Amino acid sequence: MTAPRFDVLAIGNAIVDVIAPCDDAFLAQEALEKGGMALIDTARATQLYGRMGPGREIGGGSAANTCAALAALGSKCAFIGQVADDQLGQIFAHDIRAAGIHFDVAPRAGDPPTARCLVLVTPDGQRTLNTYLGASQHLSGAAIDKSLIGEAAVLYLEGYLWDPDEARLAMRGAIDAARAAGRKVAFTLSDAFLLNRHGDDFRGLIDDGLIDILFANEAELLGLTGVNDFEAGIAALAPKLPVLVVTRSEKGAVAIAGGERAEVPAQPATVLDTTGAGDCFAAGFLHGHVQGKSLSESLTIGAVAAAEVISHYGARPEADLQALVRETLG
Repeated sequence: MTAPRFDVLAIGNAIVDVIAPCDDAFLAQEALEKGGMALIDTARATQLYGRMGPGREIGGGSAANTCAALAALGSKCAFIGQVADDQLGQIFAHDIRAAGIHFDVAPRAGDPPTARCLVLVTPDGQRTLNTYLGASQHLSGAAIDKSLIGEAAVLYLEGYLWDPDEARLAMRGAIDAARAAGRKVAFTLSDAFLLNRHGDDFRGLIDDGLIDILFANEAELLGLTGVNDFEAGIAALAPKLPVLVVTRSEKGAVAIAGGERAEVPAQPATVLDTTGAGDCFAAGFLHGHVQGKSLSESLTIGAVAAAEVISHYGARPEADLQALVRETLG
């Protein structure tokens, strides 16, 4: 097997975060629940985007955020996701390439437009999210470069993209390509609510031995296994996977591989915004894993990356992650 060109290739929703300040009166005027998250359609996305004040437009999306943190840690990454041929699609492509991440998926012509998360921030720091998934849900099998997948040590998939039929089929094809190339497949469950719709699919992937590294938080672990006790969930799931990684917010994180178990505490942080914490934790763990670090060291790198991103607004790292990891690991 040839040496991989990339450490990680990720597939996920290609979203642009549009972040703008507002006051409570604007939320009331737009009938928005303060601090909430809502999925919106094309018409509402266009309307609300036009009414928002000046803000920042930054590439986002769960797996794309993981790539950004991986690149900040020094890993070589590629990303596959679908944007439209429009202004926000250009912003997404620019941001991800500027981070040093390989991205060559052709933009999709016509409607729907590029996915966006319209983030309204009130003076008290509360964030109200309005997500329009747009073109990101139309990732097709034709956009999956199987030769590129074969050039990555790890294929990383986000559960959020399992919803649309077209993208789900594309991701299954990507898994087949990675297995055929002898590469590892990592999967994040993304959110416990997805288990109501796709839990059987996810369990099937695990039972069929198609997942090498599974990322879950505590709620997702319990939902996937159908138990109500953390240790019982670990006991039920860990034997089915080469590597299981479970985050527990302020309780830290646990990883089990080949009968070995490691646990680390959460890193100290002043929490301003938890958006992207799981994405960056996965990046830290994958970076350590690909570099041949121990389970404990890989978990610690994940905890460092997560602590950094929750200390500021936005889902991507702003500080020097490599320096923070050196300070922590010595």
